[in-house]
Amino acid sequence: MRNLTQAKKACSYSQTRLPSGLTVLVRPMPGYSTVHAEYATRFGSVYDRFELEGKLVALPAGVAHFLEHKMFESEEGDAFSLYAKTGANANAYTSFDKTCYLFTSSGEKAEASLDILLNMVGKPYFTEATIAKEQGIIGQEIKMYEDSPDWRLLVGLCGCLYHTHPVKNDIAGSVESIAQITPEMLYACTSAFYSPGNMVLAVAGDITEAQVLEACRRAGLTQPAPLPDARAIWPKEPLTVAKSRLEFEMAVAKPCFGIGFKEAPAPLDDPRREILCDLLSEVICGDMTPLYRRLYDEGLVNPEFGCEYLCLPGCCCLLFTGESEDPDRVRQLLMAEIDRLRREGVEEELFTLCKHQMYGRFLQDLENVDDACGAMMGSALKGRALADELEALAALTKADLDQALADMLAAERSAMVVVRPAGEGEE
Repeated sequence: MRNLTQAKKACSYSQTRLPSGLTVLVRPMPGYSTVHAEYATRFGSVYDRFELEGKLVALPAGVAHFLEHKMFESEEGDAFSLYAKTGANANAYTSFDKTCYLFTSSGEKAEASLDILLNMVGKPYFTEATIAKEQGIIGQEIKMYEDSPDWRLLVGLCGCLYHTHPVKNDIAGSVESIAQITPEMLYACTSAFYSPGNMVLAVAGDITEAQVLEACRRAGLTQPAPLPDARAIWPKEPLTVAKSRLEFEMAVAKPCFGIGFKEAPAPLDDPRREILCDLLSEVICGDMTPLYRRLYDEGLVNPEFGCEYLCLPGCCCLLFTGESEDPDRVRQLLMAEIDRLRREGVEEELFTLCKHQMYGRFLQDLENVDDACGAMMGSALKGRALADELEALAALTKADLDQALADMLAAERSAMVVVRPAGEGEE
C-alpha cells in the first residue's frame, strides 16, 4: 500500500461547522472544469417514527421520497426552471437513510447554482393541492418500480430478513401509503430533519472554500439556528429472519435471485463494520475468487453476480444477487464456499489482493468530482471522515476477516428470493 500519511493527504478537504449547525465540506480540485454539490439530510425511508417536541409522529411508507419531490417547488415556481438558467444538471434521490439534492455545473455558474440549491431546500412549501398533484405523479413512479425485477428482488429480500425494521418497506411507498400524506406531515418532517444541524453540504471541483462559505452566508446559514427537539425511534428487531424463502413470477428472461444474510447492527460512526462487509464480499465472490470463477465457468451466473451490503440505523445485512438458471445450485455453492473459508481461513494472497483493490478504488474515486463529493457527504452524515475509513481499511488484518467469517454469514440468519419468468410454474 501507499504510505498512509500520503494517502490521507490525497483525500484531504476542508470541513467547517457553521453557527447554524450545518457541516460544510469543500474539496477544491484545480484543473477540473466542473463543480458538483450535494446537500443532504439524515432522513431516508427508514425514518418512519420520531418524536418532535415530545409528540410522536408516525409516517406511512414513502414520505421521505415524497418530500424529496416536493422540495423542488416553491411559491415562486419550480427550482428546475431556475437551474435551467445556470445550465446546471440538477437531481435528487432518496435512499434508506438519507435524502440528497445535487447539481453539476460549470465553475463559472457554480455560485448561482449553489444559491438555488440552498434556498430551495431551506424554504419548504406544501399545500393540499400540490400534494394531491404529486400523489398522482409518484403513483406512476411506484408502478414503474413494481415492474422492475431488480427492485422487487431487493424489497422482497429485505422483507424476508426483517420483521419490523422499516428497511422492509419500499423506499417510494405504495399508492395507498402516499395517499395518507398531508402538508402537516411534511412540515413535521422538515422541522425535525431539515434543520441545518442535521444536514451536510459537500462541494468538489472548480471552486474555493471561500466561495462556498459565501454562498452559505447569502442563504442565511451562517446565523445561529435552534436545533429541534427531535429523536428518531427504531423498532426492536430480532436477529432471526422473518421468512427464509420467497418466490414470485415476473416478465424476466432468466430467473433472478437474492441470498441475504442478516447481521447485528453496529455504530455508524465506526466504519470498521462496513469495511469488513465490503471485504467479505470481495473474498467470497469477487472476480478474483475461486467461487466466482467456478460459477462463471459453469454458466451458473453472469458477470453481474455480486454482493452489496446495507449498514443503516438498527440494520446490517449482506445481499448476494444475480441471474441464474439454477439459483439453488448457486446458493449451495455459496454456502459451501463460506463454510470452507470459515474452516480454512482466507488465503493470505487473496486477502492482500482484495484489500489493495479496495484501497485503490477508494483513492481512485477521489479523483472524480462526483464520486469525491458523494464520498465526503456519505461519511459526514455517519459522523466520520474519509480519513477514518482509510485508517480502518489500512488497519484491517487477515485475522480480523477470519473472525468476521466466524461471527457472520450464518445459514440460519439467511433468506433467499427467486424471481422466475412468468408462466414458468404453469404446466
